[in-house]
Amino acid sequence: MQLKYNFAFFDEGSKREIRRATLKAIAIPGYQVPFASREMPIARGWGTGGLQLTLSLVGKNDSLKVIDQGSDESVNAVNIKKLVSDTTGIEVTEETEKATIIQSRHRIPEVPLRENQILVLQVPLPEPLRFYEPSEWETKKLHAEKEYSGAWVMLFEQIMKFGTTTTDADHPVMIHDRYVMAPSPIPRFDNPKMHKSKGLILLGAGREKKIYAVPPYTDVESLAFEDYPFSVESFEDESCRLCGTTGVFMDELFDDETGETYFQCNDTSYCLSQMNQKPIVGGEGNEQH
Repeated sequence: MQLKYNFAFFDEGSKREIRRATLKAIAIPGYQVPFASREMPIARGWGTGGLQLTLSLVGKNDSLKVIDQGSDESVNAVNIKKLVSDTTGIEVTEETEKATIIQSRHRIPEVPLRENQILVLQVPLPEPLRFYEPSEWETKKLHAEKEYSGAWVMLFEQIMKFGTTTTDADHPVMIHDRYVMAPSPIPRFDNPKMHKSKGLILLGAGREKKIYAVPPYTDVESLAFEDYPFSVESFEDESCRLCGTTGVFMDELFDDETGETYFQCNDTSYCLSQMNQKPIVGGEGNEQH
């Protein structure tokens, strides 16, 4: 296949610079490493940080999966896959198990990562202390001193006002008992998947020019008080209307015809894999597929 660009779009010097920042991020879990964010042929806010990580790491034998809020077919996911495919010629897959690199926005796949997989998360705001400290210089000092009382006060104020923490997404986590980190806008449901993950998790913020990482088998603990423990979204009494799966993160949808709400797997490829594993008896349940 004749490629119109250098392999993976970037020149080799740019890829080396991003890889050096990535190696430092892996060596210091949770620490935000500055890097020279490049101009990309997509708009900022469409995952330029994650895409730069993917393009700097991808090799000719890799297989790529891209998802956006659980979907493989969103505009964001489709265009990122096309850019990587057009500039590398590598295989693109929708199956989590087959991918060596998974780039995601707002979700961690339901299928647990393997040791030879890399999950790249797109990040809009990498600084977890920004909500109460606007100065970059001050947040650097707070991280250096492990001074995170402001983060605890923020959670305490939420509990005092609403009776519970209200961080539905991007709930801050403590990495390796050292750095408080923003896990990207993944739902609380996905936070526990970071703890002791077998796969490498990389997080890239293009606009903020930061890379940080959660290496395999790293301790990740969501910030919470002893008397108000961390909890995730509950779907205990619900099952996916397509595949019947329980215990996964679901979307609550509204049926205009019946006027009823129903639940469906947010991870579309996982839902499809579950449907393919279940035998169809007498054609029942096939109307929705």
